[in-house]
Amino acid sequence: MQRVITYGTYDLLHYGHIELLRRARSLGDYLVVALSTDEFNAGKGKKCYYSWEERRRMLESIRFVDLVIPETTWEQKVDDVARYNIDTFVIGDDWEGKFDFLRDQCEVVYLPRTPDISTTQIKGDLGGAAVSR
Repeated sequence: MQRVITYGTYDLLHYGHIELLRRARSLGDYLVVALSTDEFNAGKGKKCYYSWEERRRMLESIRFVDLVIPETTWEQKVDDVARYNIDTFVIGDDWEGKFDFLRDQCEVVYLPRTPDISTTQIKGDLGGAAVSR
């Protein structure tokens, strides 16, 4: 069984996220998604619309995702790759080269982002628009 892992915040889930997860899963038989916790995001200066628990439930409902784990630190990737017997680490190409240190443990793949969509773009496009939840 080929095991794949990816990392992210996955706030305001959109088709670009789904496409990244689909492409990541196509590289193996089992996809682990390490989901940034609210506390970890706060330390990065990010604030999510949805809580970690809500984002976890959304990810678990996607057929490409087999397991969701918390991402609490930048440094946990080395341990996660070992703990979950990961064969392939996948992340968006905006991180190109940043995780090459994992190549000693597994294959590292930087996937192109889906053009014309991002959570940052959505938030910007909505601007001050009233959003109901």
